[in-house]
This record gives sequence, C-alpha cells and structure tokens, in this order.
Amino acid sequence: MVSKNQKGFSLVELLVVVIIIGIIAAIAIPSLLASRKAANEASAVQGLRTIHSAEVTYQSTSAGNVYGTLANLGGAGILDSTIGAASPVTKSGYKFTEEASPTTTYCVHAEPTDSSATGTGRRTFGVGVSGVIYADGTASPAALTCSSGVVGGTGSPI
Repeated sequence: MVSKNQKGFSLVELLVVVIIIGIIAAIAIPSLLASRKAANEASAVQGLRTIHSAEVTYQSTSAGNVYGTLANLGGAGILDSTIGAASPVTKSGYKFTEEASPTTTYCVHAEPTDSSATGTGRRTFGVGVSGVIYADGTASPAALTCSSGVVGGTGSPI
C-alpha cells in the first residue's frame, strides 16, 4: 500500500537534475580533452629529451662513435622498453619515428597518432644532434625536416 504522506522526487525535479548534470558535463569535457592533449604533448617533448640524452650517451660510449637506433638504445639499456624498441614507437598518443640512424647524425620526430579535434595532440615535435626540440602546429611529420641531423622546416624551437 502506498501512503499519501510518502515523500519523493517528482519527474520535473529529476529532469532538472539531469539537465544540470548535462550542462556541467558539456562545460567540463572540452577542458578535459584539452588537458589530455597538453599532457600528451608534454610527454612527447620529454620523450624527445630522453632520446637525445640517450643518443649522446650511446654515441660517446659506442665503438665507431655513431648514434644508435631506438632499438639499439633500448638494447644497450639506455632507454626503457617503451621507447627503446624498433621504430616507429607509440607512447602517450604520439608516434616516435627516427631518421638517419645509426650514423654520425640522427633525427627523431614525434607526431600525434590522432590530430583530430578530439585526438591525442595538435603539434609535431622533432629533435636532432643539437638537442634543440622543434615544434610545428600542423601535426604533420612532413612539416619538420631532417638534414644532416638538424631539424628544420616550418617548425620553430621550443
């Protein structure tokens, strides 16, 4: 039996709560996606710094004074298995691709695996022998070029 004194929420009150939750979600989700992209980009830049340090260590300790592939760096224990594997390597929404290695020069590019509005990143990054990290806002690996271990193209140093 249902008593007339029973208290509860009306359908209108429940709809108001659902609408408020929807508005809050609509405001929060874009910020969350932007934060995730920023974190992925920061991870890519840090990955390139780590790769450059590993390349310098490998070059100074290797016979022949050459830079190594990402797999060489991982095999030597200089890089962890996440990045130190056969190129291309994917980490935190970025694909790391090496060029001109092993030799007396190297370049590594990091491009987002998904550059759409809801994707993993907006910019492409690159590092070469100098250790200067370049960024290009087009999320295209072709925007950053590698010539004799120097990253260039339409990118700018960060």
